[in-house]
Amino acid sequence: MSRISASQVSSISELKRSPARVIEEASEEGAVAILNRNKPVAYVLDPETYEAMLDRLEDYEDMKKVIERQGQSVTYVTLDELDDL
Repeated sequence: MSRISASQVSSISELKRSPARVIEEASEEGAVAILNRNKPVAYVLDPETYEAMLDRLEDYEDMKKVIERQGQSVTYVTLDELDDL
């Protein structure tokens, strides 16, 4: 069985019957796993949780770039030199 990464679950049938209830649960709990035949097929997230996840992913990607670039030579420029670009 697939791992379910949410404290609340709902079936696709329930989502079709009462989408507002599932969205409300996501607002209260942070995420609702949508199941089809007892396997997660989607997650419903409140906007704040979704945006926080995107922010963390962006931070992670930025840190990967920093780590990859460590040890590379650095070129320093002045603000005036940047204006000329």
